[in-house]
Amino acid sequence: MHETGKRRPPPNVGLRWAIIGVIVAGSAAAFGYVGGWLAPDRLSPKKFVDVLQASGGEHPGYRRNHAKGICVGGRFESNGALQGDSRAALFAPGVSTPVVGRLALPGGNPYAADSSVPIRSFALRFDLADGEQWRTGMNAMPVFPVSTPKAFYDLQVATGPDPKTGKPDPAKAGAFFAAHPEAGPFLGWVKTAKPPASYATETYGSINAFYLRDAAGVRRAVRWKVVPETPAAGDGFPAAGDTDYLAADLVKRLAAGPLRWHLVMSFAADGDAVDDAALAWPDSRRSVDAGTLVIDSWQAQADGPCRDVNYDPTILPQGIEASGDPLLAARSAAYAESYLRRTREEGHLPGAARPKETRP
Repeated sequence: MHETGKRRPPPNVGLRWAIIGVIVAGSAAAFGYVGGWLAPDRLSPKKFVDVLQASGGEHPGYRRNHAKGICVGGRFESNGALQGDSRAALFAPGVSTPVVGRLALPGGNPYAADSSVPIRSFALRFDLADGEQWRTGMNAMPVFPVSTPKAFYDLQVATGPDPKTGKPDPAKAGAFFAAHPEAGPFLGWVKTAKPPASYATETYGSINAFYLRDAAGVRRAVRWKVVPETPAAGDGFPAAGDTDYLAADLVKRLAAGPLRWHLVMSFAADGDAVDDAALAWPDSRRSVDAGTLVIDSWQAQADGPCRDVNYDPTILPQGIEASGDPLLAARSAAYAESYLRRTREEGHLPGAARPKETRP
């Protein structure tokens, strides 16, 4: 959504490396250092958020990543199918759990054109009846480009704008990918990605793995996704000249009725990578449809309920646990850094300068 009087031209989609840089920034948001894994070359949350800010530009009061978005609300209706695998209360049969969500575009520029990247994100906060919360940030992509926070940081540096030219240096980007063959599956997907022109028809996945723990204490590794009931349509291109079609489309669809996704849990088999988000699991893995996510309302992100939510993916209820994937703890640390920055800035901005939207 655009702030009044401050429309900016969309980025040059011909800059291949710039697009890849924004995509990977948006795929899991800001990553930082937690727990000393990267010593002596310590990467702090501040350093990670700084590199993302350098790429997206300075926009006080906005998130450092996924800056352009819209709040949504609704509920998760459990069908009970997952109760045997997780003791989390929201998976009991017939339980309805309120959710506060946010659909967004990757990158730190709140004025970016919706067609500038082929990924959208969906963040959710489930508010359980006993006061627990489950927060998750999902992305419409099959795999993450790299395996570690250090590699992610290096990727941002390699694909970010050169201070002298304001554009990415293809030689730096090429050198990075040559040194990181694990990025091959992600790059292959990027070349053929054709997202639909709607938030409502996307499938969003956790990318990182987690564990479900059942009533007997047994835990099983999973990744999850929300799969839309609405079939995908179109070729991913908006009407000519329209740079803000995603939110407008969502509002139009919600006016006609609720939108629904199915929460599907995929279970790892022996040998599947649990702590490496750059490695996909085969589609043949056991999966369970745990229930239906129903979205029935929207609000502008400037004053909607999602504005003040930090969608930290390590905030989990009993029955769901984080895996050892180093990106999870890193996300948690940098999300906090980004949250503190934007809320501090927003508190010092005059009313007319605070983040707002003029559409849909």
